[in-house]
Amino acid sequence: VGAVAKQTLFPPLMPAGRPFRVSNASRSSRKGIVASSLQELISKTLDAFLISAGIVTLVLEEDGTVVDTEEFFRSLDDNTHFMVLEKGQKWTQTRNGVAAVKQKKKMGVANITFDLYKLNPKDFIGCLNIKATFYEIYSVSYDIKCMGAKSVLRKVLQLISHAAQVTGHFLLYTGTYMLQLM
Repeated sequence: VGAVAKQTLFPPLMPAGRPFRVSNASRSSRKGIVASSLQELISKTLDAFLISAGIVTLVLEEDGTVVDTEEFFRSLDDNTHFMVLEKGQKWTQTRNGVAAVKQKKKMGVANITFDLYKLNPKDFIGCLNIKATFYEIYSVSYDIKCMGAKSVLRKVLQLISHAAQVTGHFLLYTGTYMLQLM
């Protein structure tokens, strides 16, 4: 016969609270809240935003993913941004019509413009401007001005028309030959 005596000196430790950021649906108010569970976060959010209706939805502010399970909540990092939505409210990506998207750093950018200016009724001037920026440090610009742009464009269009005509003849002769062959 034996007797077992068990005495608890300290209550079980609660998991340490983690910091989170919560905003309202209009993003006009943000609060920092420390919570160790999803239910605790929802409860503290209701108190912080003075929401009396207990029916709220907690979503990730960045993409609107609904956070409704404890497992998913535990997988999130500290300082995660949440949005609390009351009944009838929906998550929106933009704030004041401007998307909150971070742009990646561009390694090189080239800008090419072609402008046509009409100086007199018979002719116009064409300007080709090429500007390239490399690594957001070096910039190169080159301007090409063509005074007789009308005649140059006419010649280019004639060349394109002639090439289209030659291609058409080639297709017709090839089709005729294939038809005779079959």
